[in-house]
Amino acid sequence: MAGEVWILAEQKDHRLKDVSFELLTWGSKLAKIRKTPLCAVVLAGSLSEAELQWLAQYGADKIYFVSHPVFEHFLVEPFAHTLQHLVKSSQPEIFLAGATTTGRTVMPYLAILLHTGLTADCTGLEIEPETGNLLQIRPAIGGNIMATIKTPECRPQMATVRPKSIEVTNLDPARKGEIIKPEVPDQAFLSRMKFEKDIPEGQGKAALDEADMVVSGGMGMQNPEHLHLLEELADALGAALGSSRPPVDHGWQPYVRQVGLSGRTISPALYIACGISGSVQHLAGIQTAKNIVAINSDPEAPIFQVADFGIVGDVLQVLPVLTRHIKTDLK
Repeated sequence: MAGEVWILAEQKDHRLKDVSFELLTWGSKLAKIRKTPLCAVVLAGSLSEAELQWLAQYGADKIYFVSHPVFEHFLVEPFAHTLQHLVKSSQPEIFLAGATTTGRTVMPYLAILLHTGLTADCTGLEIEPETGNLLQIRPAIGGNIMATIKTPECRPQMATVRPKSIEVTNLDPARKGEIIKPEVPDQAFLSRMKFEKDIPEGQGKAALDEADMVVSGGMGMQNPEHLHLLEELADALGAALGSSRPPVDHGWQPYVRQVGLSGRTISPALYIACGISGSVQHLAGIQTAKNIVAINSDPEAPIFQVADFGIVGDVLQVLPVLTRHIKTDLK
């Protein structure tokens, strides 16, 4: 039988994050084809058994749970060295993580420790029928092509997957999973860094790469004094706040809000681009968004080529009207 399919579950404040269930949806398809167990790996300071069993209800056959105070907050070294120990002990065939801050940080570190490959920011995963290799599909060359990558020689085959790139559909409240608490050497928990404080990122109710709705602004906002118009729209929708690269380069917005190849690649249900022309790099970061609304005074702006809905007009005049109507309609 093939080695297990693993996913790295994420948690914050003792609650599992949605990306964990998305990864189980991806993993269940792969595990079924490979006829192997689907397993979730959880590193946390503490997590209740009821919370862990959510992973089973979404498809996990086994749950590898390592509890230690160092995992109360994310630190890359203890995460990577603990995962290295688990992988070497159990020899999984496939290991998936979210293309989140955690996944993008720990999986490259882990790939180096394990001397294996890693494909980042995948939007599709398949099994090659002839070989059983994992086909890792992701945008490349500014989003102009879809590249299919595989790791034929090394194991595990590792990939990070773009959040919100699959619909979670496999909930079964009757499922129960085996919770395994592996022994991990104390040395794995050591870190040269220490956690100082958590600084919430962005506007709205979710981190940028996990948000269902994102409102982003570009240089069409003209100056930072007008950014409150974006914040008011984001607040009205309960959306996260994003940015194209130029406002970040000008110091108007922090880097954590940057959307695009050099920032975050996101897949929200709704993306509102305000005063963003639509460079190739920016479009590659939003191409899997389900609905794109563009507001721009230039009818030839590239953003309109990918937008589902477009408004040609002065963004500084359109935004107050749009926010007012949303607030009225949502009352």
